[in-house]
Amino acid sequence: MQEDKSKVSLFIDDDLQPIAELLAPVQFELDTRKLTDGEHTLKMVSKSALGREGIRKIKFIVRNGPAISIEGLSENAVVDGTVPLMINAYDKGDQKKFIIEGSETPQTIPSWLWILLVAFVGWAAFYVVMNISL
Repeated sequence: MQEDKSKVSLFIDDDLQPIAELLAPVQFELDTRKLTDGEHTLKMVSKSALGREGIRKIKFIVRNGPAISIEGLSENAVVDGTVPLMINAYDKGDQKKFIIEGSETPQTIPSWLWILLVAFVGWAAFYVVMNISL
């Protein structure tokens, strides 16, 4: 009954050569390590036993390289003068062992935490002053 199965060809981006030609249904592992970082399209072309074709495209983003995070500048920000930036780049490593150093991005203390701390210190000072005068 192999003639009843649909043949599926897989293409990456606009490549003319398929990365795989398989008989459906099938499980397939796409190795993104062979792709450059950025946007890509997986195009699947199915051909039935009767010769009819179906096409499906799925866009996806590959990020195998080191992740880059930045603090101090956001997308489409309007800035002037000197802008302090904190930039970190870290890789996933070989994914067989976890490396703590460099795997997290350090961040500055958020302003809401400073406000909370000042409010607490102010309340504590008020409490002490009110109880000392008794």
